[in-house]
Amino acid sequence: MKKILITGGAGFIGSHVVRLFVNTYPEYHIYNLDVLTYAGNLENLKDIEEKSNYTFLKGDITDADLMNQFFNEYQFDGVIHLAAESHVDRSISDPVAFIKTNILGTVNLLNAAKDIWKDNMDGKLFYHISTDEVYGSLGKEGLFTETTSYDPRSPYSSSKASSDHLARAYYHTYGLPIVISNCSNNYGPNQFPEKLIPLSINNIKNSKPIPIYGKGENIRDWLYVIDHARAIDVIYHNGGLGETYNIGGINEWTNIDLIHKLCEVMDEKLGREKGESAKLITFVKDRASHDMRYAIDSSKLMKELDWKPSLQFEEGIVKTVEWYLDNEEWLNNILSGDYEKYYQDQYEKR
Repeated sequence: MKKILITGGAGFIGSHVVRLFVNTYPEYHIYNLDVLTYAGNLENLKDIEEKSNYTFLKGDITDADLMNQFFNEYQFDGVIHLAAESHVDRSISDPVAFIKTNILGTVNLLNAAKDIWKDNMDGKLFYHISTDEVYGSLGKEGLFTETTSYDPRSPYSSSKASSDHLARAYYHTYGLPIVISNCSNNYGPNQFPEKLIPLSINNIKNSKPIPIYGKGENIRDWLYVIDHARAIDVIYHNGGLGETYNIGGINEWTNIDLIHKLCEVMDEKLGREKGESAKLITFVKDRASHDMRYAIDSSKLMKELDWKPSLQFEEGIVKTVEWYLDNEEWLNNILSGDYEKYYQDQYEKR
């Protein structure tokens, strides 16, 4: 049985990847490694936690000794590395935490994989997952491609750029079999409510102000998280060694247009008069180093590996709103902090 380690598997994107792999590949044993910071939530995986091909491992990727212990004990055949500090605002206030997790943590995993696989790299793969923010900011035209020069503007994107370069360095220096992907902004079920869309959904539901940076003119390409998980599956199984693949949703929206669309959907779902939720929009001081536009060219992934997004934003945002409205207990547990007790209740007693 092939053993695959997925780091950050209790987080937003990671939980969708873990679920997909556990349910799709019974011939694999999936190990979910997560330190369970504020953004890690094992309630995201309640539906698979009893599966025979799933194991949760609690641990911090910044602990090199523990990573070596896990790799030696479980003899992983593959790594899908999603664990990261990812919130730009937090990186501005505490850049050191991002350097430790995103750079040092990645090096620890690369070293552990290199050491355990050094005598036989056949069938092994280290898949490093990154962000389009490493490319910097675009003007009104153009798209990020896999050959776009790196130009990170925040501590977060700089730390991810560093980890990308390290993964490539281990491929060229040590022959470690790696693949990298850079994705655009994700949205969908289970996203921690500090991010724009779930934060806005919760604020609209509770008639609280919706904060928008600057004038709301910044543009992002939005990718439905389940489409991202599908892309990760395809890249893991069919991607070329040493290659990079960009994953985008082909869904460019200004922040203000996105929020107006979200308000329309929320008005309909909550039975409010049209335009009522939009009255909650509040413009706030712009974020430092706020990139104006991100947009991904996914043509390499689409042409070479036959992937494409299944949802456009108009459909995906309806599904997302419906999920949050149907899962109020999940959101309330996040907001109250009760979700942090789930690990203790479910795992520490085992």
